[in-house]
Amino acid sequence: MSRFALVLPALFLSAVAVSAQQQPAAAAAQKASNYAAIPVEAAKVPNPVKSTPESITRALKWWKLDCAMCHGKDGDGKGETAADMKLKISDFTDPATLKDRTDGELYYIIKNGHQDMPPEGPRVKEDENWDLVNYVRSLAKKKPEADQKP
Repeated sequence: MSRFALVLPALFLSAVAVSAQQQPAAAAAQKASNYAAIPVEAAKVPNPVKSTPESITRALKWWKLDCAMCHGKDGDGKGETAADMKLKISDFTDPATLKDRTDGELYYIIKNGHQDMPPEGPRVKEDENWDLVNYVRSLAKKKPEADQKP
């Protein structure tokens, strides 16, 4: 009986130690792949709305209404609400930010939300959501030399 009394606590302590080591690793893996929740099928959906000046203009209405407060007027991630809430928002003006993201992923995120970002859901029609994808993509395009600040 005394042998069992010594083995049981040792097994319990081992289980606790293994569990404690797995939790940070799982949290780090979840943080590293924060887009993992996007279904593969959604990521593969092609954008049916051509990126045109008209599409960008239509999206600007929604951007100003719902997005700029966090993502910033120019998409640099420095919106007033984000600053007030101390949120770190991606800079869409940096071409590297979305280079590995598909239009389907962006559509899914806008429609369903992501982390602290609330979903647009059914408020935004499907074509308007694709317009927003086009608009977000347009933020990273190089500006002509004449338009850049010295």
